[in-house]
Amino acid sequence: MNIPGSQLPNWLQRSAENTPQKIAVSTPEIEWSFAELNQQAIQLARQLAALGVRQNSRVALLASNGLPFVVCVHALMRLGAILVPLNVRLTLEEQVWLLRDVDALALVSDQQYHTRASELKQAFPALLEARLLLDLADRQVTLQNIAPDLHTPLLDEIDLEAIQAIMYTSGTTGTPKGVLITYKMQWWNALGSSLNLGHHPESDCWLLCMPLFHIGGLSILLKNVIYGIRIIVYEKFDARSINQAIQAQGVSIISVVAVMLQRMLADLDDRQQHYPTTLRCVLLGGGPAPRPLLEECARRHVPVVQTYGLTESCSQAVTLAPGDALRKLGSAGRPLLPVQLHIMDEEKVAQPHQPGIICLKGPSITTGYDHRPEATAATITDGWLATGDIGYVDEEGYLYVLDRRNDLIISGGENVYPAEIEAILLAHPEVEEAGVCGQADPQWGQVPIAFVHLKAGSSLSSDMLLAYATPKLARYKLPRAIHIVDQLPRNSAGKLLRRELPNYLIAKMPKKH
Repeated sequence: MNIPGSQLPNWLQRSAENTPQKIAVSTPEIEWSFAELNQQAIQLARQLAALGVRQNSRVALLASNGLPFVVCVHALMRLGAILVPLNVRLTLEEQVWLLRDVDALALVSDQQYHTRASELKQAFPALLEARLLLDLADRQVTLQNIAPDLHTPLLDEIDLEAIQAIMYTSGTTGTPKGVLITYKMQWWNALGSSLNLGHHPESDCWLLCMPLFHIGGLSILLKNVIYGIRIIVYEKFDARSINQAIQAQGVSIISVVAVMLQRMLADLDDRQQHYPTTLRCVLLGGGPAPRPLLEECARRHVPVVQTYGLTESCSQAVTLAPGDALRKLGSAGRPLLPVQLHIMDEEKVAQPHQPGIICLKGPSITTGYDHRPEATAATITDGWLATGDIGYVDEEGYLYVLDRRNDLIISGGENVYPAEIEAILLAHPEVEEAGVCGQADPQWGQVPIAFVHLKAGSSLSSDMLLAYATPKLARYKLPRAIHIVDQLPRNSAGKLLRRELPNYLIAKMPKKH
């Protein structure tokens, strides 16, 4: 839908025009200016056009963090195609399901995942497939064996109402849903963040070590070209490498989750170092932060700023202003300027300090889920998104997140949904009931554990059941332990009471005398 006034110049093109020689993106192997990144995006867009990608085509991207991923994002924007980033940690079965659900026209992969891409192609023979190559000698990203189409027109403008990406999230039911991410959401999220954290185009450098297939990573790629600042992209998180980059490359902002920050602090201790003053903001998301970690950062003068967001809010929705970091220790902050926030208790707005469901509204909040009107209607009412997360606001309107969705498990920054694991376990012919909950873990924050009730006469062991689930679930979703029990806790309506599952572990603990 084209709404008058919803057109903006292509963000990368404008940065290339304004600051052509300024470094746009760096990796440990190579760095490009905005002019070079823009040229790479144009070249790749013409190759994608030759592949058959057109406006509104849904293109799945299976790639690691790196320049091929970055260029592909911008190339698809020049064609008006829709990005569908695939979580590289999912199993083949899970990725097949997503490709079928989103009705992808094409699958683009990098060298690291070309074998998996070939397996996906076998499952979908009609799927257009291409491989991204990074040539370090020629300093360019190309599609293997595809000549560019020089006649397909490229888009010089961005329609803010258009869909930029479809990103899958499981939600509280465990059934994956494609969240519609528009350019308007990315634009207002970027503006809201900069108004809160400040905008220093001459000196800002954002280190990106979050997965680009998650909204937190993808949104930074868009902030990169909207702000006209440099980003440093790392394929994987390594505390030593990240700390060295902060020390040596003028990093001013970094986004992490709690387990990553803990490892970074441990590495600093090993080398008896501290962070330079150029690091002005450590954005901490991925779930409620452990208070001891926040207090340790305050003691060390590490500029931690808590943030709260989700895929449906295009990453940040609520962020603590740097000046409030110590005064409001433990708070996720106040809503960004474009975002409205309510805490709902039953059907009324909760009073200060009264816990309830966190609800969000604004131009950076999704309008719904791809081809799922029922899920959209159940989640969004009059523009208000009911996140399912529990929190409260204080008398000054600062948000405190108590729990990330009633049953959601946050493991190392990854969302793990009990219903999804339970469905896999229940598919085993000898399993009668299955329940999954989170267990505290010093390294990952939480890990999933499972409780199963077997059918009469079964001799199935926990190890046998874990072996059954392993090829069907991503590694971070695999239960750390599977406990065989006589029954599972349920309410009078027969609904599984996941919150009661940890009591089974308490019952097994030896009693103190």
